[in-house]
Amino acid sequence: MLKHVILLCLTLAASAQTKPAPGSRPEATADTTYRNASFAFRFRIPYGWVDRTKEMQSDFDVAKGEVLLAVFERPPQAAGDSVNFAVVIADEPVPADPALKTAADYLGPLTEMTTAKGFKAEGDPSEVTIDSRRLVRADFSKALSEKVTIHQTTLVMLAKGKIVSFTFIADSAEGIDDLIERLQFSFAKMPGK
Repeated sequence: MLKHVILLCLTLAASAQTKPAPGSRPEATADTTYRNASFAFRFRIPYGWVDRTKEMQSDFDVAKGEVLLAVFERPPQAAGDSVNFAVVIADEPVPADPALKTAADYLGPLTEMTTAKGFKAEGDPSEVTIDSRRLVRADFSKALSEKVTIHQTTLVMLAKGKIVSFTFIADSAEGIDDLIERLQFSFAKMPGK
């Protein structure tokens, strides 16, 4: 599931995009905050972004995981010659694989899948802390043209028997950091950890 969500996110943000279908209207977000009580976090959605959570949720079996939030700067199918900024937050059950015990263990499969799509790892994975919550971070980039580079950062945590991934896509490391600053954790200690 995690790999599937990230692959879908990369495809939507980086692929050659077509014009929207006739009669389709994007659902632009107001200045809102997505709140998730189960994992005790919130994300401030940038004004005017398009919410595609329902569309992405319909592609997945809830028993295998769930897209919690999928928002884009512009509709994924809208034509554009720049990176379509995006944030996709998903969860999935921790697999029974004994080799996958920590959030950092999930970065190996993530890195393998992302680099197979032509991305380069930007340094080694690292641990980050947001509001006293520890997550692991992996950064990637891919040149789309001489002037356009897509940057992806995925943060991963384990909570309540689930892997929770926060994937951010932007046109620069600074753009990624601006998106990550919108993520906040409600409690110093997460329930179930």
